[in-house]
Amino acid sequence: MKVSIERSALLKAMSRAQSVVERRNTIPILANVLIEADGDTLSFRATDLDIEVVDKSPAMVTQVGATTVGAHTLHEIVRKLPDGAMVELTDDGQTGRLEVRAGRSHFSLATLPREDFPVMATAEYDCNFGVNAPILRRLFDKAKFAISTEETRYYLNGVYMHAADGGSLRCVATDGHRLARIDAPLPEGADNLPGVIVPRKTVGELRKLLDDDDAQIAVSVSETKIRFATPEVTLTSKVIDGSFPDYSRVIPQGNTKRLEVDAAEFAQAVDRVSTVSSERSRAVKLALDEDRLILSVNAPDAGAADEELAVAYGDERLEIGFNAKYLLEIASQVDRENAVFLFNSSGDPTLMREGNDESAIYVVMPMRV
Repeated sequence: MKVSIERSALLKAMSRAQSVVERRNTIPILANVLIEADGDTLSFRATDLDIEVVDKSPAMVTQVGATTVGAHTLHEIVRKLPDGAMVELTDDGQTGRLEVRAGRSHFSLATLPREDFPVMATAEYDCNFGVNAPILRRLFDKAKFAISTEETRYYLNGVYMHAADGGSLRCVATDGHRLARIDAPLPEGADNLPGVIVPRKTVGELRKLLDDDDAQIAVSVSETKIRFATPEVTLTSKVIDGSFPDYSRVIPQGNTKRLEVDAAEFAQAVDRVSTVSSERSRAVKLALDEDRLILSVNAPDAGAADEELAVAYGDERLEIGFNAKYLLEIASQVDRENAVFLFNSSGDPTLMREGNDESAIYVVMPMRV
């Protein structure tokens, strides 16, 4: 194999590849990236056996071939090369070395046989549809903060994507303390979408494909795998094998006490008063009265803080406590100016949405203060 490629194209591909590769590997080949040169394309394939990413970049291929090399090492080398450099990769297949040359720099890297590299088995995908990158970005970005990190409840360690009643593509995540439910119009061809749980790591890797607002993402789903593809990059992932709980049961329907507040002001006030809260609970109390909200924290070992905000609220007096971190994360999801909170009582779940937009709703459980 002999190929020349521009440094920026190589860096982009290697950045995606090395982020999939786990730093600690018991199987040496999994620390490597499979590089294949064919035609005028160089493809880079990396996997951790649960996720596989394939990135294709244009290159000047003098001699076709393939090899595998340490993903993190090659990424670090390319990252440190000067901008605009042409990088030459050569592997004669005999020495077990990949020669990397750029200007006066030369590296000789150990390789492993390409035959040993595991390729994720292709699945028969039951459902195929296309969706614009900004739509998919919104669905996952607004849901991912609520993904659980508890290993015992592994079925909550991802975002549940499915076709909801009423014709919408829906993403849901919850950790038992808060919940996010985001809707978008159902794309053509997604009617028979099986409900799948997309793992946390996959959500993070997918985010890197969604920065281009003009990109159209081809989504393919089966019972065991999900694939997201652009013309240059294909991300394939196993889905979490488990049943997502019936989330509709925890979304309150009868909350009538309505608070409307400037989302940015609210988040800043919560952030300020929670400075003195104890790290363990980070509890903040909301005291609501006629068009007035007082946020307060009382931590005997650290001190106390309170702040008053002018709000729109016309119901009976209410005091309710929340974990400050949860309030901040939910408030940071609001793209519009105002956040609307709907309460029932100090012991019941609270509903939040962005203004009158019901395509994104959030639920947060209160805590005693």
